[in-house]
Amino acid sequence: MTSKPEVTKLNDAVSVSPQLELSDVTALAKAGFKAIICNRPDEEEGDHPGSAAVAEAAKKAGLQFAYVPAVSGAITDQDGEKMAAALAGLPAPVLAYCRSGTRSTKLTEMAQAKTEKTPSKSSRFNVVIVGGGSAGIATAASMLKRNKTISLAIIDPSDDHYYQPGWTMVGGGAFSAEFTHRKEKDLIPARAQWIQSAVRSFDPENNAVHTADGQQIGYEVLIVCPGIELDWEAIDGLTGTLGQNGVTSNYRFDLAPYTYRLVKDMTGGTALFTQPPMPIKCAGAPQKAMYLSCSKWEKQGVLGDIDVQFHNTGAALFGVKEYVPALMEYIDRYNAHLNLESQLVAVDGPARIATFEQKRGDTTKRVEVKFDMLHVVPPQRAPGFVRSSPLAADSGFVEVDPATLRHTKYTNIFSLGDACNAPNAKTMAAVRKQAPVVAVNALAALEGKPPIADYNGYGSCPLTVERGKVVLAEFGYGGKLLPSFPNWLIDGTRPSRLSWLLKDTILPPVYWHGMLKGREWMVKPHRIGAD
Repeated sequence: MTSKPEVTKLNDAVSVSPQLELSDVTALAKAGFKAIICNRPDEEEGDHPGSAAVAEAAKKAGLQFAYVPAVSGAITDQDGEKMAAALAGLPAPVLAYCRSGTRSTKLTEMAQAKTEKTPSKSSRFNVVIVGGGSAGIATAASMLKRNKTISLAIIDPSDDHYYQPGWTMVGGGAFSAEFTHRKEKDLIPARAQWIQSAVRSFDPENNAVHTADGQQIGYEVLIVCPGIELDWEAIDGLTGTLGQNGVTSNYRFDLAPYTYRLVKDMTGGTALFTQPPMPIKCAGAPQKAMYLSCSKWEKQGVLGDIDVQFHNTGAALFGVKEYVPALMEYIDRYNAHLNLESQLVAVDGPARIATFEQKRGDTTKRVEVKFDMLHVVPPQRAPGFVRSSPLAADSGFVEVDPATLRHTKYTNIFSLGDACNAPNAKTMAAVRKQAPVVAVNALAALEGKPPIADYNGYGSCPLTVERGKVVLAEFGYGGKLLPSFPNWLIDGTRPSRLSWLLKDTILPPVYWHGMLKGREWMVKPHRIGAD
């Protein structure tokens, strides 16, 4: 290490330093550090590189990065908890920095004190569910409706819960952002215990989960459904320009309203919409953003002045061919330029330049495109504590039998939703079908019985092709069409106003008052051998 920055070793896992410069990051990597934590708020006075810039430099140097800002002289217990969670999730050794190193030292001490206070804190439940999103809440509610006597815990650190399918509608001006938001405490089933902490690791050999704050949670049956991780940092320059310079994404609650503001205000120029490599949640969402934007521009009479481009890393517009003809009609109607095998790899926000890697036969070339608006969907992956666990398949997602959703090695562990490796589309509709299957199979496992229900891969993607019309894609494993309605009522391969009504009016209350309450409307679990 050079003399700048001055590094102080606190223990084998953590060192601290004063403010880093971007040029210091490579030296830290060469010195053996594996991760960096920034404890200095970006808005703090002084000439220092922002956290996004340091994160970019860390990524290029092969280091992980976490932003845990704390205000000098006003450090709270919550700051200490966040530091503990960050340290638990990063590989050691870690370098934490602030303006002088003092805050980083204090936060590290608080984090370690908290961990030391709680290692003996343990509890045990019949069922432990990791993840309090749609999959976790729905499965918990379904199990507790079937068996009111079991002890059940949900582990999730978040205060907030979101109806994420609604964010496309927020970006299209059909919903307000707050319409998609509830407090997590108001959704936890009454007979479930909420452990508000982050998971650090799994210990399936001893039927235990370890949390970032030092708890050991034992179980008879474990259900893993923490969702999927959005890897914003995988696209160079993206994190520093999100929410400004015309760069937005409907994949974040705080950015979806910005999407609509950009669309409303745009009267000409170039609008880019991107789709990353699979898997991602809601594979139709990237193009939904484009269609709703084009519908708005068409209504405003400015569509002809806008160069609309859709850049899809994949080789097809949509993975189930029966829906492609209707979608292509809208591609043609909106005069959108379809760029297949074109992956967004970098963004220069201030210059408004997006860089793509495009496959053309056996070659790949980099292409720069100027934009006025850029809607980005980030690459996605399993959460870190799943990827590094014994539960993970080679893909990083939890390895399950695609029919029973039981782990292929551990017979008392199940997984559903975006975190499992079942080859279905990662959609909310898939979770609605999966939750009852996992519920009855997990209850069977509690009794030492084999799974009794199976899942056919059902997923649904209501493709909002214009304001007021939806192509209702419903399909299962292998792309098999699995329509919920007779063809005379809704032909899912064609745009439909009734499907828009379903998306706009019916599905949100079904989610809040049905699915999350354990009411299994049209999703009763299919019993193995029932056919």
